[in-house]
Amino acid sequence: MVDEGQNFQNPKAAFEIQKKVYCIFGDERVFNSKSPEMFTSVFQQVGLRGVYVPFMSRPEQIGEAVASIRALNIAGANITVPHKENVIPHIDILSEGAKIIGAVNTIAWEGETLKGYNTNAIGFMDTLEEIGWDVPGKRALVFGSGGAARAVVFILNWLRAEAVYIAARNEIRAIEMADRLGGEAITFEDVSAGPVDVDLIINATSVSAEDESPEFAALVADLKLEGCDLLLDLNYGREINIWEQIAAASGVRFMDGLRPLAYQARRTFALWTGVQVEPNEFLNTLDVVS
Repeated sequence: MVDEGQNFQNPKAAFEIQKKVYCIFGDERVFNSKSPEMFTSVFQQVGLRGVYVPFMSRPEQIGEAVASIRALNIAGANITVPHKENVIPHIDILSEGAKIIGAVNTIAWEGETLKGYNTNAIGFMDTLEEIGWDVPGKRALVFGSGGAARAVVFILNWLRAEAVYIAARNEIRAIEMADRLGGEAITFEDVSAGPVDVDLIINATSVSAEDESPEFAALVADLKLEGCDLLLDLNYGREINIWEQIAAASGVRFMDGLRPLAYQARRTFALWTGVQVEPNEFLNTLDVVS
């Protein structure tokens, strides 16, 4: 993870001649992302001539989307659902972290090559560190088996969690993730059968509202939390968040995905520009109290 967000370029030098364009690739949900507003605002705050825009791409088009980075001289790209894993074959090289995790959320130029990084993992780690939540010896339950879940499972194991349980609708993917990154795959039936005895729960699925998946919402609504200290939903922007309701009902601390978004964005920003920006610059843009 050492190269995920290092300051390895000449700060501001690349911006002196022309404005740089950055983007994020995702499905139709990309237009609900706060990343364009956040990055564009930070570019302005630090005096860099950059702009950041969202692009919708179907899964079968992700290769063409990556090719457009070259054709249009896009200076860097973020990758979000559902492309974090299937984008990998279309990138020239991967960072050590992205290679291990098997998912990419950031593409940056390294000379004439496109390099894929995973700043989700280190941004998640930065978030836990900032709020003073120590992972060693703790037990965690992660919902999901996609790119975001992979990043979380990797970093929890890397930080020496005592146990990491993975619950996903696709049980085969959960087992594969556990075999690759560490942890134990469990079924939804295991989760709903009795009290969930973990210190930390992370929702890394795309579901945070009842209308997004009534069946899944009904399943997690019956969660019985026992000894849980923090419930972290990597999503944000839901008017009624089912995970927040669960946490409130059990007296558990809740956090949505805005803070992790800010911390991973800070790492991405450094990869793209070589400029280190304080986390508060990103947090304030998202109206997150630092």
